[in-house]
Amino acid sequence: MQITSVETYAPRLSMKPECCMVSALGSSSDNRFVLVRLLTDSGYEGVGEASVTVRWSGEIADNVCCLIHQVLGPAIQGMDPNDIEAIDQRMDAICADNWFAKSALEMACWDIRGKQAGVPVYELLGGAVRPLTIRSRFSLGAYDVPRAQQRVAELVDMGFDTIKVKVGGRPEDDVARVRAVREVIGMERSLVIDANCGWDPDTAISCLHQLADCRIDLAEQPTPKRDYEGMARVRRETGVRILADDTCFDLVDAQELIRSECCDAISVYPGKNGGIRKAAEIVDLAADHGIACSIGSNLEWDVATAAMGHLIVSRENMQVEKYPGDLLGPYYYQQRIVTNPLEIQGPLTTLHEQPGLGIEVAWSELADSRVDG
Repeated sequence: MQITSVETYAPRLSMKPECCMVSALGSSSDNRFVLVRLLTDSGYEGVGEASVTVRWSGEIADNVCCLIHQVLGPAIQGMDPNDIEAIDQRMDAICADNWFAKSALEMACWDIRGKQAGVPVYELLGGAVRPLTIRSRFSLGAYDVPRAQQRVAELVDMGFDTIKVKVGGRPEDDVARVRAVREVIGMERSLVIDANCGWDPDTAISCLHQLADCRIDLAEQPTPKRDYEGMARVRRETGVRILADDTCFDLVDAQELIRSECCDAISVYPGKNGGIRKAAEIVDLAADHGIACSIGSNLEWDVATAAMGHLIVSRENMQVEKYPGDLLGPYYYQQRIVTNPLEIQGPLTTLHEQPGLGIEVAWSELADSRVDG
């Protein structure tokens, strides 16, 4: 079997008003991602998704489409989609970084491989080690106090027992927001904060000390990107468990996090890490060093969310029971781009059991968003 061609589509989906995101990375009321359709000479085709935001990985939809048509697609044309490691090596040899663009093609290869074998991708990754229904936390934007309290009360009613609050802005506003959320959810639920690299170490330490009586269960990315020493200092001086996310894109980043003893867990996901295989490598490396992993999110649509789910159910060290992650991306949007949406009920997301990623894209409805070379 050989890859013959790739199509790209870049629709824009609006977010539900109550789900618009505000964080240290900016605000968002819609997203324009890229869907890829990978075709083969055997009739099998695979789907992938590049869930891009320029503040996160430096990628935008138009550039992803251009890169796929002019560089990555031609490079892997004629290759066997079953040989995913060789495809990864080919893409890395001709293009630096661009994690999400590469991941879209890579997850499409996994989709083809699963369809050809007649099994879900998680079986190709070693089999399911946990149920296909996965519980998530909810990521609350950096809203003002009244809006944050109103929204979090709704989330509690929906069944969420772990709330992540975006911080990383003005410290006094961050502290007030987190206190307000803890007041609403009570002490019996878990409270996570996420600075998205918006704090420096001194600010992070100061804020966490001010919030000591709020019991912060986990602090995600409290220091700037790749400030491993600063993150270790925050962990050491506050005693709060640290989750690394924005600073772990590849295996070398993970090795440095482990060497620096600066985190208790690492957030991984296929888009950020350049694909399912590379994300699994990070999870396995972390397991060897006693570091837990959880799932992060870029508010993906169904295709990339499914890829994340297959990784979760196939790896013991994706410890989402202890460190709940984000598998709710499609819920944030007013529209869905697939004929068989993932089932999302409150904090629970359930994977399909169909072969491959188990997702069927409504290509006919996306015709107007097709982007040719």
